[in-house]
Amino acid sequence: MAASRRSTDPNPNVPEYEYQDVNTKPFHIGSFRAEWLKRLKPSDYSYQVEDEDTFDAKFAQELGVNAETMMELKSICNVDSLRCHADEETTDPEIVPSDSTLQTLIQRKERQDLKGSKKFFKNRHDLYADELERQTIGKCPESEEDRIPEGEVILTINVFYPDVIEKFNFTRPHVTLLMTGSHTLAELRDAICCVSDLQVCGEFSNNPDAAPAFISKDHFKSAFFYFEGVFYNDMRFPECVDISRTTIEWAESHNFPPFSQAKMEDTRFVDLKVKVGFPYLYCHQGDCEHLVIITDIRLVHKSDCLDRKLYPLLTHKHRFSTQKCSACHLFIGRWVTTGDRFAPSDPCLFCDKCFRMLHYDAEGKKLGEFQAFPFVDRGAFN
Repeated sequence: MAASRRSTDPNPNVPEYEYQDVNTKPFHIGSFRAEWLKRLKPSDYSYQVEDEDTFDAKFAQELGVNAETMMELKSICNVDSLRCHADEETTDPEIVPSDSTLQTLIQRKERQDLKGSKKFFKNRHDLYADELERQTIGKCPESEEDRIPEGEVILTINVFYPDVIEKFNFTRPHVTLLMTGSHTLAELRDAICCVSDLQVCGEFSNNPDAAPAFISKDHFKSAFFYFEGVFYNDMRFPECVDISRTTIEWAESHNFPPFSQAKMEDTRFVDLKVKVGFPYLYCHQGDCEHLVIITDIRLVHKSDCLDRKLYPLLTHKHRFSTQKCSACHLFIGRWVTTGDRFAPSDPCLFCDKCFRMLHYDAEGKKLGEFQAFPFVDRGAFN
């Protein structure tokens, strides 16, 4: 946790642990960034790469050796001098000799043998998830205007599944995002994908083709973040309402400390006062609640993705198993029926093809009495 440390420094802008190795005390992100920039040299966070001679001179100074000793170290520790085989011999780096005496190679050989004894294959979703962060490391923008400025702060944010999903409730993040200090909370909200935003409300058994094209997020646009006693409401659209008002009024009636409010579209991360490692709240669709935990705050490094257009940057996404049709067990469910005499269970999940074949005649007339609701599978986010 780059933003946390153990110290007796009374500076409130330098975060300290409130609970050991769990979360810090509250601090202002913008002031924390200013403290870093004040204490570091510009060369410490610059994107410019030092030439080899300058680097060698600084390295020799840190080691306390002269130039002659430095040249000898470079010669001895050269990569070419660490080869196990002759230059003309081609070797496979994935193959570990069975007679290795180096402890790291012995452990690597054991892992390879264990992995080979198990029938484990990664599907395309897992392979994609493994590549999310690696494919953006060191990526630079085509235009200088899109480059993240030196000294910018980067936050690592975990967004958890909503509390209605008991299997992963408060234990496993749904997505992990990297965001800069200049991003607004509204941009974080737009980067969070939740299945409740895609739901279509209503019962459409009499005419399934009449299901509206809009989704819940188009119709119910209100949402808020809660950080350190402040409700940040999304008020970008005329349809937005202050859904935090009910909580604030309840707190006032029960003599709780007063809460304040602000607009999330006007609030940048550098304006926030937060605790690193502490769970905060994101609420949308009325009562769909997610935990949001800022796990790291640091200055941007030249090896980071420097293309501003790629942020918010997705670095992890948990895969959710899809729910198949109860009839064909092949396609993803699209409809949920209740009170359905054609279904093996109540409620029951059907793909679109099976749903129409079982419940409507050739002219599209409804057969029997049942209720049908559109269904959005969580696996759609994989």
